[in-house]
Amino acid sequence: MRFVRRWMALALVAVGCATGSTDRAGLDKLEHIIVVYAENRSFDHLYGLFPGANGLANATLEQTTQLDRDGRLMDSLPPVWKLGTSEPDPRFPSVLPNRPFRIDAPPINLPPSVQVRNLVHRYYQNIEQIADGRNNRFASISDAGGLVMGYYDGSGLPMWQWAREFTLADNFFMGAFGGSFLNHFWLVCACTPLESAAPASERATLDVTGRLVRRPESPASAMQGPPQFRDGEFSPDGYAINTAQPPYQPSGVRPAATGDLRFADPARHPLHPQSLRTVGDTLSARGVSWAWYAGAWQRALADGMQPPSANRSVIYTRVQGTLNFQPHHHPFNYFLRFAPGTADRERHLKDGDDLVAAIDAGTLPQVAFYKPEGDLNEHPGYTDIVSGDRHIAELLARIRKSPLWPKVAVIITYDENGGWWDHVPPPRGAGWGDRWGPGTRVPTIVVSPYARRGYVDSTSYDTTSIIKLLTRRFDLEPLPGVRARAGDLTGAFDFARAPTP
Repeated sequence: MRFVRRWMALALVAVGCATGSTDRAGLDKLEHIIVVYAENRSFDHLYGLFPGANGLANATLEQTTQLDRDGRLMDSLPPVWKLGTSEPDPRFPSVLPNRPFRIDAPPINLPPSVQVRNLVHRYYQNIEQIADGRNNRFASISDAGGLVMGYYDGSGLPMWQWAREFTLADNFFMGAFGGSFLNHFWLVCACTPLESAAPASERATLDVTGRLVRRPESPASAMQGPPQFRDGEFSPDGYAINTAQPPYQPSGVRPAATGDLRFADPARHPLHPQSLRTVGDTLSARGVSWAWYAGAWQRALADGMQPPSANRSVIYTRVQGTLNFQPHHHPFNYFLRFAPGTADRERHLKDGDDLVAAIDAGTLPQVAFYKPEGDLNEHPGYTDIVSGDRHIAELLARIRKSPLWPKVAVIITYDENGGWWDHVPPPRGAGWGDRWGPGTRVPTIVVSPYARRGYVDSTSYDTTSIIKLLTRRFDLEPLPGVRARAGDLTGAFDFARAPTP
């Protein structure tokens, strides 16, 4: 891991204070905190043109200009590769200048209502793309070629308008390198699960510098095609870093041919049930009501509990006419405390429809996490930006009209960058960076009658800042993985003012 250790030794970048100046009396005005967790977009990709934010205009030439795999400057970006191939996508120019480009402007003209392909967003690839904070290896490490440098003018999106009215955090980083699975764990426990029995065939292979080993067939240049790695779902020492499946249904692992249909087949190596301490544990220990709401949870649960011979229609991949539920987006479904048949599972794991009903009735628990279903989470490859952006904006409008509004804070953020480039280096150093992250910067919006109005909050935050806010507001037992120097999001609030209608 020499590569990671070198980076961790660098001076801190964009460091913020660990807590804000808000006192507990102010925080006590927040009787409800809602966290909305969208998917796979970097800050510059959606908000790089936001007025007053640290956006594209602040990017340096070193950060925008991408290097090839041998470290040499590329004359142009690689072609945008079709998914799983080295064949160029004809919707994009064959030659793209070596710099960020608008996807929704000439000559491409693909608006955010149009789906684009998925991009690689895995643990070791993200570390290598960040390149000690230079952010100049995104295009050469991506399997999508030049697409990784694409961005949108988000000013026409509904959530942009909420960001203009309330607080946009422009220095918020995803908690862990890589993808959704690991970042969902960092949202709820600031931890990385260990699977000591992970098969050798599913462990990544690293060279002496800590980088993924390239396969012999991997092209030498990014201009020739996507790189090929000896990657895996687990680190060489057995930590689950990419997409491991839950031990309980709904799971990407089917039930066994014989046995309890509520469980994933253990012979197919789902992640073993976890007992690491979560923010759910600390909330329950204080008697704070909470729930994780997942779009399409009940339908996916019923679908996953069909016998292995059944044709399941809800989960795994996006198929026209089916409902998209992603099992690895539900972190509490990995934990022993929430195993099938337990009271805590029934009490805390809810459907997205239950969230809407509780908002309208004003009966929402004190803490609510909401994960939209796949069609509405903004993930490239199986949905577009507009559908999810509009869905979240409509949810906010519903909350604003509900009895909850005078006493609520809503934090809207993204689990990770989805492989998209961003120019700001993640903070490193004592009390900040560690082996697991933080990774690339993502958009975060704070909406509340007590949120600062028309404000860009440049305090340094990461995903663990959400745990830190909950811990401070409800006087919880601190979780050890929460980063000491990450802000606690109180910089987004002004409790001295009267609540905003």
